[in-house]
Amino acid sequence: MTQQQRPMGITILAILGIVGGVLGILGGGCAAVGGAFLGAAGAQAGVGEVAALGGLTTILSLVLLVISIGYIAFGVGAWMLKPWAWMLGLVLAGIGLVLSVIYILSGSSFFSQLISIVIDGVIIYYLMTPEVKKAFSRA
Repeated sequence: MTQQQRPMGITILAILGIVGGVLGILGGGCAAVGGAFLGAAGAQAGVGEVAALGGLTTILSLVLLVISIGYIAFGVGAWMLKPWAWMLGLVLAGIGLVLSVIYILSGSSFFSQLISIVIDGVIIYYLMTPEVKKAFSRA
């Protein structure tokens, strides 16, 4: 059996997934620490709103850490053309779409989220192309 040639788009997505995942872990880690300090300071000062905000920040940063680990896993799996990475890429892009819509509904910049929606949509479209599905042994 011959080794499947990795399409250039998958190589790019793999590298971006790994880099984005590492940056997400760094950012999420910093936010988790900051949220923990904010929560502790608010609790110590007796300001419940600040403590709650710190707790929420910590929880959201932990979600970012999990998603970032997912991006690293996708990047490594895509680099090696593992069939599970194809599905993980679709799931992560789908999560990105859902989060962008939530951000728009909560008052975030429509234009910046529109860019994210387009990027995630293009990733889903690309992963669904016959050439890419074949490369991941999904066709």
